[in-house]
Amino acid sequence: MTTSAPRTVARWLLGAALILAGIAHLTTLRDEFSAQVPNWLPIDEDLTVVVSGVVEVALGGALLTMSRRRVAVGLITAAFFVVIFPGNIAQYVEGTDAFGLDTDAKRLARLFFQPVLVVWARWSTGASGGLARWIRERGTGK
Repeated sequence: MTTSAPRTVARWLLGAALILAGIAHLTTLRDEFSAQVPNWLPIDEDLTVVVSGVVEVALGGALLTMSRRRVAVGLITAAFFVVIFPGNIAQYVEGTDAFGLDTDAKRLARLFFQPVLVVWARWSTGASGGLARWIRERGTGK
């Protein structure tokens, strides 16, 4: 499957952003990311931040280097954005300040950016057709 230059650039930008966010999870912004871990999650806050940071670095690297598997990487990246969305909701519901999101209005506005990330991951990798199409194409060798 071929891709366009705009999609490739968008994939590279998303990959770089994920790598930078992942590094920030592991270093300078660890406390800020901890604020997004829901209180109800039965996993240690710091462990959650570290694991999600490692996953972000891995996904970012995959977006940059695995162009032949970009559709699968796109689907996995989109799924990751869906999985971490409850953390954003928790930050809003619990009224936790982090990343300059110090009002309910700012925290609410941020919630609308997560679907953009899902669409970005799918579009930039050619995964817009979804999992069913990808499985179908894998089976037919397209």
